[in-house]
Amino acid sequence: MRDKVTIKIPRELYENLQEMVVGTGFSSVTEFIVFVMRTLASCGPVNEDSKLSEEEITAIKKRLEKLGYI
Repeated sequence: MRDKVTIKIPRELYENLQEMVVGTGFSSVTEFIVFVMRTLASCGPVNEDSKLSEEEITAIKKRLEKLGYI
């Protein structure tokens, strides 16, 4: 039984993520992606009620900008 799988993402996204993780403590893009996916998965199933409001999206984007991710 294999314990890992390969997920394909656009190269441009990968390259953007490479730049984002520099100096963050993540040792690789893969480590960062696993962290983000685990964080999202811990929130439970996604359903219609799980959609973010425009205000929440704006707040998240502002926070990511302040952290230097975007």
